[in-house]
Amino acid sequence: MNIEEVLNTNLIVLDMKATTKDEAIKELTEKLYQEKKIINKDLFIKDVYLREKEGQTGLGNHIAIPHGKSDAVQITSIVFGRTNNNLLWESPDNKPVHVVILFAVRNVDKTTVHLKLLSQVAMALADDETLEKLLTTQDKKEIIRLLSQEME
Repeated sequence: MNIEEVLNTNLIVLDMKATTKDEAIKELTEKLYQEKKIINKDLFIKDVYLREKEGQTGLGNHIAIPHGKSDAVQITSIVFGRTNNNLLWESPDNKPVHVVILFAVRNVDKTTVHLKLLSQVAMALADDETLEKLLTTQDKKEIIRLLSQEME
């Protein structure tokens, strides 16, 4: 499973209204629901917060990658959200978050699917140039391409 299979332009929000972590998770969950990727918003959000209790999902450099493995998920997906607001999020550098990449993973999907997607995104985020473009580009297709690129 690759990024292109789980992220499309309808799942990219470049102007999130959220001003808090909670609002960001709710706003992106709503997008997953509208796109019929999840069937129960409340259950999905509950499962995202269960995962949040296990450890911080703020990566630093203004990025957070919360995720929920949930029976509420119909189709494993990623939703990308960006905001100009400073979202307070637990992260190693204590910088506010501007990009939230929310993973929605079906419980029946093997852990390997989840980890492969996470590692693909993490590799993209490790590149400073990619990071800068994710924080600034207005091109949704470029965001998909940036997150999908294979690192040499």
